[in-house]
Amino acid sequence: MTPVVLKAEHLTKTFVTGSRLAPGGRQVTQALSDVSLDVFAGETLGLVGESGCGKSTLGRCLLKLYTPDSGRVLFHGHELTRMTERQLRPLRAKMQMVFQDPSASLNPRRRVGDLIAEPLRVHNFGSEAAIEARLVALMNMVGLAPEYLNRFPHEFSGGQRQRIGIARAIALSPNLIIADEPVSALDVSVQAQIVNLLADLQETLDLTYIFIAHDLSIIRQIADRVAVMYLGAIVEIGETDAVMHNPAHPYTTALISAVPEPDPTLRRARTILEGDPPSPANPPAGCRFHTRCPVVQARCRVERPELQPAGAARTVACHYPVHRESS
Repeated sequence: MTPVVLKAEHLTKTFVTGSRLAPGGRQVTQALSDVSLDVFAGETLGLVGESGCGKSTLGRCLLKLYTPDSGRVLFHGHELTRMTERQLRPLRAKMQMVFQDPSASLNPRRRVGDLIAEPLRVHNFGSEAAIEARLVALMNMVGLAPEYLNRFPHEFSGGQRQRIGIARAIALSPNLIIADEPVSALDVSVQAQIVNLLADLQETLDLTYIFIAHDLSIIRQIADRVAVMYLGAIVEIGETDAVMHNPAHPYTTALISAVPEPDPTLRRARTILEGDPPSPANPPAGCRFHTRCPVVQARCRVERPELQPAGAARTVACHYPVHRESS
């Protein structure tokens, strides 16, 4: 059985904005609500959903860049949520993040070599000669010339900057990388190059990925399993092919129906959701999707569904799933 690298159990996270003296007062936004998932060694778990559904917040909570309000995260059996920063430090080398916007995540005042070398020096990788050799190897691994190490981030294209971010993420030979929409700011042709690079590195370095995206076509290309989020909660998890071809949750069905079909002769039935997503500051009772769901029933308005098995290797949080596979 494939071992579990990362386990999240019943994570919740809220953010407080404003103040009692401000015109709108204090506002509590629930970014995550009772989120649980497992990530298996060597897989790519895709995390998808609309903007503002909590994908990035979940990614940061899994690495304890944000501290969840409740629940716990276990990485190789170590409970991160109870650890101090000092206790976490040895584990930080084994879990890294690739951020969405490399222009924001790379310090413009520092040379590329210094940016990539920083985690190596922080974690006492070795002598300066060993670090220099590692930098050359990392640049070659991500498809950049080693002589670029003396340049500044602004001298590179967006795709090249993302390659630098990836080089920094793999510098310490991590087990787990969370990629937070790493290609959303790039041109389509460059997106494919970065996705292919990540796939190659996964095979070469035996990496486990959580790949956050809103583009289902990219998730279909790279992910082994996919978790669908809506308003801070996971509504469906399953193998990518099964979810894409046979979605069980009405929200997943609507997401997939919106993906453009490359073959103009094929027609796909569209599921149009009415209205806007509810505010996470005031989520609806019962099923969070019931205000937009095309198959809503009275039960949905009062009782929140839990993730339940819906056939082989599939769980769904819906009282009336669209389809149940035979086990």
